[in-house]
Amino acid sequence: MNKIKIATRGNSYQVIIGYKVSKYLSHELRDKKIFFITDKNVYKLHKETIDRIYASCKQKEVYTFTATEKNKNFNELEKILNQLTIKNFQRDSIIVAIGGGIVGDIAGFAAAIFMRGIKFIQLPTTLLAAVDSSVGGKTGINYKGTKNLIGSFHQPSLVLADTGFFDTLPKEEIICGIGEIIKYGFISTTKMFDFISDNFQKVLDLDYFVIDRIVAESIRIKGAVVKADEKELGLRKILNFGHTFAHAFEVSSGHKIKHGQAVIIGIACALILSKNKHLIKADEFNRAIQLIDKVKPFVLINGINKNDLIQIMMRDKKNRDGKIKFVLLKSIGEVLIDVEARDSEILKAINSALELFKDKNEIV
Repeated sequence: MNKIKIATRGNSYQVIIGYKVSKYLSHELRDKKIFFITDKNVYKLHKETIDRIYASCKQKEVYTFTATEKNKNFNELEKILNQLTIKNFQRDSIIVAIGGGIVGDIAGFAAAIFMRGIKFIQLPTTLLAAVDSSVGGKTGINYKGTKNLIGSFHQPSLVLADTGFFDTLPKEEIICGIGEIIKYGFISTTKMFDFISDNFQKVLDLDYFVIDRIVAESIRIKGAVVKADEKELGLRKILNFGHTFAHAFEVSSGHKIKHGQAVIIGIACALILSKNKHLIKADEFNRAIQLIDKVKPFVLINGINKNDLIQIMMRDKKNRDGKIKFVLLKSIGEVLIDVEARDSEILKAINSALELFKDKNEIV
């Protein structure tokens, strides 16, 4: 079991990582009024565990929904807020998010705005949510075809990354988690990059010694960045490496492509754009792209319309002065933010990256 403290200006909290650590939540929730938000499938798969968690609560309500990007919207948020109001939850109540990134995002946003802010706890059930979205306080919903356009920064009071939940993950969800994990390899240190590359198959096979270490190291990296720049005014932008492209792929495909897999091809785009702009040396690029080569056989990206991508990227939250801003790489661990590129350069990078996955894609 690993314990990591995330310290921000407004709040400090623990992230506890390990197999079956969710059992510690029962004590935390004892005699409290708790509103659980979870995905219907997660509740079906882990009902016994979830029921055991809330057995000690003074008052509890379980809200389930189908956690898809299309349901991460105002309508679902309003349903949650209605239930919180009807069931007479108060400022001393706690929202507990049990699920992947979509559950955490909408539950966190509800906690941020209900009664001007109540506590919430993250219990991520996917590898992706454990290493990324459960930590850092970004919450929100999708709006008008743009990911996470409406939301707030609202830090959790506790995160329990129970790796036991990963036992039921399908392979594609593990790949999604690997998408965010390799991002940390690129933006942190060569030591982290090499560990991920050397242990790629063990992560895929859910070797729990390796999984625990990688989840913990990913959270340490993100925690340090969030501590330095909670509101994403500068340094925190490095966590978006590959994401400007990735979000465009997701929206263009009508969310047929999952976020983590979109991140993988988004990172490939960012690496190629870095090379084409002569920001990264050839030997460093070749080293970087070898990690993409390991994961690309598992990536399926369908329904991409290249004609829409630039327009979608123009709505990215990181943009300034009407220009798309990219996070690019100079070398492993040396990241450049707010890099601009011409439309022709962007499309060239996309075309080259998609060639890496060409037998896996339906592209128009």
